[in-house]
Amino acid sequence: MKLSLKALRLSATEKMSLLVLGFALAFSFLVVKPLQERARLMLSRIQPGAAGASDASVAELYRFLKKEETATDWLAKLYGIGRATGVELQSARYGAQAAGRIERFEIVVPVSGSYSQLRDFLKRATAEIPVMSVDQMTLKRESRNDGAVHAELRLTLHMVRS
Repeated sequence: MKLSLKALRLSATEKMSLLVLGFALAFSFLVVKPLQERARLMLSRIQPGAAGASDASVAELYRFLKKEETATDWLAKLYGIGRATGVELQSARYGAQAAGRIERFEIVVPVSGSYSQLRDFLKRATAEIPVMSVDQMTLKRESRNDGAVHAELRLTLHMVRS
């Protein structure tokens, strides 16, 4: 039995259906598959366990947060950075919270200085205190002519409990 293309006579609807099927397949391979791969890659960066990564990344985090310094050492360093950058740190409120092996030491400190001094202070503090995060910053200036900026900083020290 010979089958030739001339023997296959398709109606306009069948031709259109084959064309749509061809476009759907091309769209799936050229667009959908790469987007699924990209989504899988992004998920692996956000949630390493979701992409099948081992506990190595969690262990690496614990190693990073495990430092010899105590919270009081980091606070002394923070106040030293304040003095060095010209930022005036006033009395602060402290509180510790523990969840699992990670201890969070929360600091709320009012500061004052110029914009550039505050920027330098935060830049140095985050560079020199690697376990610190800046959670919130509220800026306030008394008047336009006043060069000093008053801010309230909410900082957190993330440390591994021993």
